[in-house]
Amino acid sequence: MESSVTTLLPPHAPVNRARLTLWAGLATALTALNLRTAVTGLSPLLETIGADLGFGLALAGLLGTVPAATFGVFGFLAPVITRRYGLERTAAAALALTALALVLRALSPTPLALVASTVVALAGIGAANVVIVPLIKAWFADRIALWTSGYLLLLQTGQFVAPLLAVPVAGATSWRLSVGIWAAPAAVAAVVWLTLAIALPADHHAPAAAAPVTQRQIGRSSTAWGLIGLFAMVSVSNYSIITWVPAVLTDAGASAARGGAMLGLYSAWGVLAALVVPQLATRLRNPFVVVVACSVLLVVGYAGLALAPLDGTVLWMCALGVGVSTFPLCMTLINHRTRTPQSASAVSGFVQGVGYGLACFGPIGLGLVREATGSWTTPLVLLGATALPGLLAGWYACRPCFVEDAVADTYAA
Repeated sequence: MESSVTTLLPPHAPVNRARLTLWAGLATALTALNLRTAVTGLSPLLETIGADLGFGLALAGLLGTVPAATFGVFGFLAPVITRRYGLERTAAAALALTALALVLRALSPTPLALVASTVVALAGIGAANVVIVPLIKAWFADRIALWTSGYLLLLQTGQFVAPLLAVPVAGATSWRLSVGIWAAPAAVAAVVWLTLAIALPADHHAPAAAAPVTQRQIGRSSTAWGLIGLFAMVSVSNYSIITWVPAVLTDAGASAARGGAMLGLYSAWGVLAALVVPQLATRLRNPFVVVVACSVLLVVGYAGLALAPLDGTVLWMCALGVGVSTFPLCMTLINHRTRTPQSASAVSGFVQGVGYGLACFGPIGLGLVREATGSWTTPLVLLGATALPGLLAGWYACRPCFVEDAVADTYAA
């Protein structure tokens, strides 16, 4: 731990390194907890909010697309901002923006205000998505698997707790309080990052040797494109499930509360994935077997929902919950396929920017297909088909090589 912190602090800096590392760990944990609550805490309430504000399936599908779209845009922008202001300052600003926007979303008087505040909230989360990966590499370089597991564990905790609380809290109070309560932990995370940022210069992560790769250079790496494809396919699945599975179940005759509970069950499996997958990704020279297993489970889950949505709901949601474990695989490989925090930031932004950009077509596209066909069968078949490009992309992503080396080889040639 001492060696990793030493590399990112100037030798003359009058700071207590152990204390700053403790702050960094706390800030990382709080950030992870906030990365999905604004998304999964909203989806079980879309019908309730739609009835109150006056919108239907089309706008609900748009709201399901907003996370991936904003994550994509700010995936590209975040590395540019971090190069200017530093990782910690970017994280503090991103989470403060999210907290403010979540309060505004809870107060939304119209559908337009709801969409606008959601976009702003998720813009902040999109930036936080990107910077948390290089922050782990910068502060905990000798414990990447452990801290990646911890961050993903807390991310998944927030993801499955939010939908479990959404309907009961809305029923006991109002949907506005139910979606607004998540502003509080985001604000706390922003304060902790700001406290850490004040103690450090913005450039304290500056590399001592070669400059990091740029996003343009990353585009020459097949490993990076493999990560993009794998990340895009798992994101299509994840955000489509989060957005539409409650509707799939209620259309089949289940209650709204059961839809929220099944979404919580789906998210809960991410806790196990967060503990296991980063360890596998660091221990296996080529973790492609993880991609194969996840692809099979996704196909099983989608087929089950299409053929028997109520008879085997628990089984199908478990299969889908484990099937999206390629998400923690991607997050781990971003750090393990790069050499420096700066390169990890650039690759993280590139992968999440392009990946989320492609994924944003999933929820709204599936909503339109559902309206056109009058059934969820075709959308679920289309989701199952995404396992094939995911397999191909995973083959390239999992190969044991560094993104920087591929860029260097290209220039050498």
